[in-house]
Amino acid sequence: QVQVVESGGGLVRPGGSLRLSCAASGIIFSTYAMAWYRQAPGKERELVAVIHTDGGPYYADSVKGRFTISRDNAKNTAYLQMNSLKPEDTAVYYCYAGGYSPTWGQGTQVTVSP
Repeated sequence: QVQVVESGGGLVRPGGSLRLSCAASGIIFSTYAMAWYRQAPGKERELVAVIHTDGGPYYADSVKGRFTISRDNAKNTAYLQMNSLKPEDTAVYYCYAGGYSPTWGQGTQVTVSP
């Protein structure tokens, strides 16, 4: 059974940092591209960042230079380091495992507020 579980969300002040983790099981992790999406209230889910199997990253323009995606294949875990957070980063953040059995996590809330 494929499972993807996010953690690390919370409440942070503007300018602060958070690190999200995405633990996957039931898959050959190294063969999956891992992605982070987010969905703010009243908005569509949007792609934030992707890390490919070769480690190559992609970032949405809105987070470029502030967020860093990484992966640890030995731990079956992907990460999203978020720095210089802004109120507009407030959303539910979802991890997505893209591969033979594509799977979404349940999401973790990130709230950026004074």
